[in-house]
Amino acid sequence: KGVYDIVNNLGSLVARFIFLPIEESFYVFFAKVLERGKNVKDQKQDDVVMAANVLESLLKLVLLIGLTITVFGYAYSQLALDIYGGSMLSSGTGPALLRCYSLYVLFLAINGVTECFTFALMCKEEVDRYNFVMLALSFMFLCISYFLTHWHGSIGFILANCFNMGIRIAHSIHYICHYFKETTYRPLTGLLPSPFLVLAYIISGVITGFSEVFFCCDKGWLARLIHISVGALCFAATIVTMFCTETKLIHFVRSQ
Repeated sequence: KGVYDIVNNLGSLVARFIFLPIEESFYVFFAKVLERGKNVKDQKQDDVVMAANVLESLLKLVLLIGLTITVFGYAYSQLALDIYGGSMLSSGTGPALLRCYSLYVLFLAINGVTECFTFALMCKEEVDRYNFVMLALSFMFLCISYFLTHWHGSIGFILANCFNMGIRIAHSIHYICHYFKETTYRPLTGLLPSPFLVLAYIISGVITGFSEVFFCCDKGWLARLIHISVGALCFAATIVTMFCTETKLIHFVRSQ
């Protein structure tokens, strides 16, 4: 439990300092731009265009942040825990927990943005219906948590939370699809990174994974520095690919 608490605290820093401010700021934005409970055709079309473009870019932004954490978190969880707490943390279940939590961060990222949009637009009846559905699904979550925790301990609990977030994301995606279905706008395309960027993530994941096997973490500080250098090069290559392929997102970030 102590290791899980440490991993949970480390992982939650990302959600607290990166994703939460984004969610809070853009919840206010969507609530101001679009009127709650109104059909998309009854909204000002200029505002609909703006909201759709912002939502698309925002989804792409948090997706790429989440993917970066997931991909590089896999190969650098052990090193991070070794630096943070020594071999006591890095030699046990800690690295596996942090790797799973890195995946959970991706779910948190997507869920935060999709829910901030849906909650900004839902009328009271829709919110009540959503809460009822979530209450019904909570029983399923408890069952899955029990079985996965029994099967794989704390890792199973994190995976159960991923499932829970997946259900919430699915609901929000359904709402967004329904909201924009009578328009030509498809903001959910923000969840589709460019193929070249996906390839860059895959290559980076493979290279850093091999680097971890060969250089981390019981081979001295020189090996660790090599492992860090490999990660830095892969990260730089991924960022360059991102700048070249996601020009719309880069323009969005620069305009904020």
